[in-house]
Amino acid sequence: MVDLPQKKVGIVACSGEELAEGTVTRLAALKVLEQLRPKDTVTICLPLFLAGGEGDRAFARFYPTIAIDGCEKRCAAKATKLYSGKPAASIVVADLLRDRDIGTARRLNGTGVEAVGWTAEHAVELIDELLGKQWDRRAGEFVGEMPAVEEVEPSEATCSCGSGIPVQKVDINGQVVTLIALPAIFQQFREQGKAPGNIVTREMLDMVKIYNTVPVEQEANYLSALEREYTAFCAKN
Repeated sequence: MVDLPQKKVGIVACSGEELAEGTVTRLAALKVLEQLRPKDTVTICLPLFLAGGEGDRAFARFYPTIAIDGCEKRCAAKATKLYSGKPAASIVVADLLRDRDIGTARRLNGTGVEAVGWTAEHAVELIDELLGKQWDRRAGEFVGEMPAVEEVEPSEATCSCGSGIPVQKVDINGQVVTLIALPAIFQQFREQGKAPGNIVTREMLDMVKIYNTVPVEQEANYLSALEREYTAFCAKN
């Protein structure tokens, strides 16, 4: 195993600005990120995520993510599933507030302001649950229980693109694949004095599989690509 960032939960909120529920979504996400669980969460920028932000997509593949959507279109949840994997949890504000008048997108009424708190509190319950369980980074599912995470003092919210999860794009038999943790794996093998070669590459592939899905039929191509990239890495360093 390589030394990777502390487990956190990603928060991806919808960007709908025409609905009051969208305003609740964004304000609730901000409250969670900045006030309620700043040390345990990072924000995933939905526009950047859709535009191909590797840091955001890598985080959503590597760690559990909560999608907070304003309406039944579930744009945030669908985007997360499309580019990284099904969110570990999902909130739809319209479901929480069905048949309630919460104001307009530009001006929430009293109920709308309260709705921000309700949504944030629901998100916190999900975050605490996710942090108390072991998340399989490759399979994207729970594999067991872990001790609950201790409460921490509030601090500034952070972005998933600065989460420190290392990724590298590799050409695998003509297809460009983003491999999570590969730079850290290369660095660890180099520091251990392991020179490029068949045995080392096979060991490296086993570690790559911990963080990435490798199709069985593509293993030979992955081995070839890993040896090529690791040889280049060693030559540079």
